[in-house]
Amino acid sequence: MEGDANSTKAVRRYGFVIDTTMCFGCQACVLACKVENNVSDGIRWNNLLTDGGDSPNTPGGTYPDTLHRLYYPVSCQHCENPACVKVCPVGATYKDPETGAVRQDYDKCIGCRICMAACPYNARVFNWNEPVRDPDFNYGDKDVPVRGKGVVEKCTLCKERTDRGDEPMCVRCCLSKARTFGDLDDPDSEISRVVRERKAGVLLEEQGTRPQVRYFN
Repeated sequence: MEGDANSTKAVRRYGFVIDTTMCFGCQACVLACKVENNVSDGIRWNNLLTDGGDSPNTPGGTYPDTLHRLYYPVSCQHCENPACVKVCPVGATYKDPETGAVRQDYDKCIGCRICMAACPYNARVFNWNEPVRDPDFNYGDKDVPVRGKGVVEKCTLCKERTDRGDEPMCVRCCLSKARTFGDLDDPDSEISRVVRERKAGVLLEEQGTRPQVRYFN
């Protein structure tokens, strides 16, 4: 049996459910994430993929059959059994015991990028150069740590906001209300209700990482 990267059960189990039938590719979540978390030019924590191919906005289907375009917002999946945590040699990547989210300790990170290679979702980015921002100053939440050159970054579930009881900025700014955030272990939460009422799946289930991000269409 495959072992868990962290055997201690979290107090809560934060996650997303994303309704792909509601997402129309506006990229508001992508930009909201970037601005809120002071993400530098040239990298993203959140990406918007389509089921038709690797290029942006590629439709699925085969002509002359009806084409369709299904969007999948993809960031860190905050897995229950994260491959990245298992391989980090210095403990810079770890599971938050309070929320179940996968965290990154920038002070411990040595830039080896083994976690990036282990992640099956390509959900981590690396600062190869000193961060460049336009405009040329830090922006977003004042409590978000400023990252420098040589560290790995990724979605934090907007830790600074959720620690205050707010929802992540990608949820706050989703124009079509395609995203639901909350505690998957709380049966009375909105996210648990959505999971119960609609059949939701995960990406790359065969990897055994048990993502806390669910999708339904």
